[in-house]
Amino acid sequence: MTVLTTSAEQVAARSTSQAAGFRVELARDWRQALTRWHDISPPTPFQHPQWYDAWYGAFAGADGVTPLIAIVTDASTGEPALLLPLIRRQQGRIAIVEFADLDLTDYNAPILGSAAPPDARAARALWRSLLSALRRMPDAADLIRLRKVPVDLDGKPNPLTLLDAAGACSLNGNLVTTGENYDAWRYTLEKTVRKELERSWRVFTRDPAACFAIVTDTDEALRILSTTEVQQGTRMLSLGLNYILNDETCAAFYRNLVRDGVGNGYALVSALTVGDEVVATLLGIRTGSRYVMIRISNAGEKWSNCSPGRLIIERTMAALHKDGVREFDFSVGNYAYKRRFGVMRLPLIDISAALSWRGWPPALRDRAVRELRNYPGLDFQVKRLLGKPLSQEN
Repeated sequence: MTVLTTSAEQVAARSTSQAAGFRVELARDWRQALTRWHDISPPTPFQHPQWYDAWYGAFAGADGVTPLIAIVTDASTGEPALLLPLIRRQQGRIAIVEFADLDLTDYNAPILGSAAPPDARAARALWRSLLSALRRMPDAADLIRLRKVPVDLDGKPNPLTLLDAAGACSLNGNLVTTGENYDAWRYTLEKTVRKELERSWRVFTRDPAACFAIVTDTDEALRILSTTEVQQGTRMLSLGLNYILNDETCAAFYRNLVRDGVGNGYALVSALTVGDEVVATLLGIRTGSRYVMIRISNAGEKWSNCSPGRLIIERTMAALHKDGVREFDFSVGNYAYKRRFGVMRLPLIDISAALSWRGWPPALRDRAVRELRNYPGLDFQVKRLLGKPLSQEN
């Protein structure tokens, strides 16, 4: 394994006579770093090893991007504390350390080990150890910026959210928990939403060739993914929006994900079809009873009378509920169609800190932005004066 730093430790006093210290090793290869972590329980589906296999496989050679995986252990026992899937990225004159994301990973989180910090004091000690290791890298960085970090990690508190540097993120998750009775959950939706879904299904199935399916064949799933790319690209172009998901590296990531994840049920591709025509597609990822939607598309105006986007979501939810899924995550972005499904918003946090003098200005700016979010009225006025988008809802 290529290891950059092997002895960055920080000791923090505890209420007892013992002390907690952490050792940080920084590795360049995800697969080799993973061998040090024998038991991974992904806190969200985005921390599944297959997500990072696909991500690092696509982006490890991208211009300006260098894998940087932090392996944090208890300094005295060697027990695993945190595994942080990071990268070093050059942005102009500033070198930034951040999660392996690039706007593709909706929830960024550490993978917890048995020695994960149990309280704020230990979390601060671990953070100081991490910053020390990053500052001592041969290819030094200027700023660490961690975004879209969940507060709750599968029922456990996220140690990173205990840090003084943590603050509210502008984005949030959107979760639907159905419980055991799917029909009972459907009746919690507004009557107009239920009736519209029923009407959409009737309209769609007027054609005897109409079909909904979760695709289990890898080749067919890749074919559906190609249709997703075309349909999403066409939609974004018509809206005049910047669209990055079809560039060569992003496309390679999603193909890696589908190619390697469909067979074991981690990546799920669902589709509405009429004969050979693909009317709508949905790509998601699943771990246990939780499913996250990550890409959705439809064939456009021709099928607008049956609302194919909302229809494929509901059909997929119904099918997966029968297979044991109880949490349906609509991911980030507060769009109107998500509200219609009765989502609960999940808070996310951001963290940043300077690693060099060059990093101080962006770190201070990040802190000011986070503080401003505590005053929604003022935040609104500032965004309006700066001409920034006021909402992601549409």
